Amino acid sequence: MLRTHNCGELRKTDAGQTVTLCGWVDKYRDHKGIVFIDLRDRYGRTQIKFNLADDSDIQKTAWQLRYEDVIQVSGEVTARPDDMANPKLPTGEIEVHAAALDVLSKSKTPPFEPDGQNLPNEELRLKHRFIDLRRQELQQAMQVRHRLTKAVRDYFDELGFLDIETPILGRSTPEGARDYLVPSRVHHGEFYALPQSPQLYKQLLMVAGFDRYFQIARCFRDEDLRADRQPEFTQIDVEMSFIERDDLIETIDGLVAAMAESARGESISLPLPRYTYHDVMERFGSDKPDMRFGMELVDIAEVAGDCDFGVFKNTIAAGGRVRGLNAKGAADKYSRRILDNDFKNLVGEYGAKGLAYFKVTDGKLDSSIAKFFGEEQQRSIIQKLGGENGDLLLFVADSDKVSSAALAALRNHLGRDLELYDPSEIQCCWIIDFPLVTWNEEEQRWDAEHHPFCSVVPEDVPLLETDPGKVRALSYDLVCNGYEAASGSIRIHDAAVQQKVFDLLNISAEEAERRFGFLLEGLRYGAPPHGGIALGLDRWVMLFCGYDNIRDVIAFPKTQRASDLLTGAPSTVDDRQLRDLQIRVVE
Repeated sequence: MLRTHNCGELRKTDAGQTVTLCGWVDKYRDHKGIVFIDLRDRYGRTQIKFNLADDSDIQKTAWQLRYEDVIQVSGEVTARPDDMANPKLPTGEIEVHAAALDVLSKSKTPPFEPDGQNLPNEELRLKHRFIDLRRQELQQAMQVRHRLTKAVRDYFDELGFLDIETPILGRSTPEGARDYLVPSRVHHGEFYALPQSPQLYKQLLMVAGFDRYFQIARCFRDEDLRADRQPEFTQIDVEMSFIERDDLIETIDGLVAAMAESARGESISLPLPRYTYHDVMERFGSDKPDMRFGMELVDIAEVAGDCDFGVFKNTIAAGGRVRGLNAKGAADKYSRRILDNDFKNLVGEYGAKGLAYFKVTDGKLDSSIAKFFGEEQQRSIIQKLGGENGDLLLFVADSDKVSSAALAALRNHLGRDLELYDPSEIQCCWIIDFPLVTWNEEEQRWDAEHHPFCSVVPEDVPLLETDPGKVRALSYDLVCNGYEAASGSIRIHDAAVQQKVFDLLNISAEEAERRFGFLLEGLRYGAPPHGGIALGLDRWVMLFCGYDNIRDVIAFPKTQRASDLLTGAPSTVDDRQLRDLQIRVVE
């Protein structure tokens, strides 16, 4: 080994030892003939002291050291005087007096320093990701990711699960996002697809008798990107046989507790709370509510339908909804410009045509539209929303779908802006009883809310033919801090019931065989009742680290345009490769 210790382990009890350290020059300070550097590796930092008065080759070399040079240094561990100790560093009570120095690698002047201060834009950091990854925050994120992955494997191993790999090159079964396609050189004109998830394979593993499966699976989706989404991502994939919904949920409860303990050293109270889809949509307008704060939505249809304010009255008459929320104590925080422009534009992104607002002053509503509400109506609105003097009441009048989405977005914005929760807190809950299907107005057909393989709440099966919109699926989402952190369902294991759902989704028997024939064939050969779930590993690491950008917890991520700025991918290929595949690029 080129070193006897790492840069994070020496302590005052090591004083007097001769040690050898290797690492990067993190800081360089020249104090009147004495040079101090902070030597850094992934374990920490140690201060190295060079006395330039000796006029030796070592000191001359030390004088020429610069940021990010890689060096090997040997010397004696010495305790720092008490008034010179650095309490911010675990190694802050000691320093190494250098007796030997070897420059292992000189660094060009880096485009930025990985000290976390004055960081450049993300594009430059991604282009030089090997430097960006030297940042302490990102190195810690990779360590959290490692511990989290190990905790997952240990947890499932103890419960008798088998870690089974599924293919990366598979068949294209378009469902939701677009597939990434891989042309076959051997089978001209035919393509593999990279898996959006191992969904069909893991169901076949249940048919094959592997009743407890898990996998840390790589998945690929060609979809629009955002801060918490990547074209290639990692999920914790799980499937179990001979279970009901509660069995699966209880198993994942235990997994979440194990991950929290491993990543943060925290205990999570179990069982995690459960809410129905209808409940959270009414209370929060979203099926992934942030439960770290309250500010629930309140329906005022009774008052709105009887007031003189035309927008409210006409919305109720047309079958719409008028709902609002109470920003406690925020009456004087937001100017009229912010309310009329910023907040209105925010809800407008979700289809809302406007935003009505009142300040509560002296027990009454204060607004340009308050005149359209009688005293009793004003008291009723204030009472329904729990209003007090100084509160700001905000309302959206629109369809159920639009009012839900707009107010949910406004609620999340206010929660952050008013600092209604601790950003480091973790709050998880289950959402159950999702609708099996939703009506696609544009296509005039039913679409699967999750996917076509979700089993149905038994008592709702007759509704498949009479009232599909009321059918509840045995599906479930695990929500954490306002993010969908896991999603799954009990599967349909009967081929006849599966075809009923396909019929509802206008998937004919012939099309079903073409797209999912290998799964349907498996179901015909004795399929056990089974169900599963997939947890987004990247997203969980992001949440446990307290970040809001998933790229910060992936070693080599893509940009929002699915580009790898480090390697230049995607790129063109030479003509020979295209000829082998019989592919021609059209300009």
